[in-house]
Amino acid sequence: MFSREENMNMEFTAEQKGRLWLAGIIALGLALGGFFPGRYYYKAKVLDRTVTVKGLAEKEVKADIAVWNIRIIRAGANLETLRGRLAADQKAVVKFLAEGGLDQAEILPGRLETLDQLANQYRSERVNPDNRYILKQTVLVRTTKVDAVEKLVGRTEGLLRQGVIFDGDSYPPSVSYLFTRLNDVKPDMLREATGNARQAADEFAKNSGARVGDIKSASQGQFSILPLYQTPDAQETQQKDKKLRVVSTVEYFLK
Repeated sequence: MFSREENMNMEFTAEQKGRLWLAGIIALGLALGGFFPGRYYYKAKVLDRTVTVKGLAEKEVKADIAVWNIRIIRAGANLETLRGRLAADQKAVVKFLAEGGLDQAEILPGRLETLDQLANQYRSERVNPDNRYILKQTVLVRTTKVDAVEKLVGRTEGLLRQGVIFDGDSYPPSVSYLFTRLNDVKPDMLREATGNARQAADEFAKNSGARVGDIKSASQGQFSILPLYQTPDAQETQQKDKKLRVVSTVEYFLK
């Protein structure tokens, strides 16, 4: 036989019962798997009667700009002779690029660098007089013809056969493939991410017997540009094909 005080302790108000019921349903939902596979997941706060959901949006894109910094080099004892040879090498490079489909406006010759090794007081080794002077010339390519650059990179061996010498920093060729139209795709990707977040909230509400209410808070994650083919050493700028990713976080009230 329970005392009156014990009976009072065992009674619950209707609101308390409702909260316990919702808590039990939510706990069951979490036990069955609080994370939905795919492009969203949820995290519920029982006492606040809210659910926080994340929606993922991804899009495959192709680089729209290619930047290729080509550095050629010559070493020798006669400065004037070296300048003539380097000028001929530069012409060969420009011709190679033009024949590959690039316009002259997309090929920008850079400054000439001249090093007199005998003038370097910090040199650590005896200088070979036959290689006293080192001349370097840069040719910068910046173009929207990404596919043309990709093909040209695969044919640089032809320049080597012509006697063109690449600086060690630019061979094998290293091209930066850039995607610059992120602002063009942001709105659609944000709508998709937000839609996936709402889908997560609806799935959770259906499983827990609740209803989704108004938005309590929302935040947009950072857009990421990733290499489409991800390997341990993959760098986004080295791949023409890329993947955009954004995650939106939304917190909804539950009814």
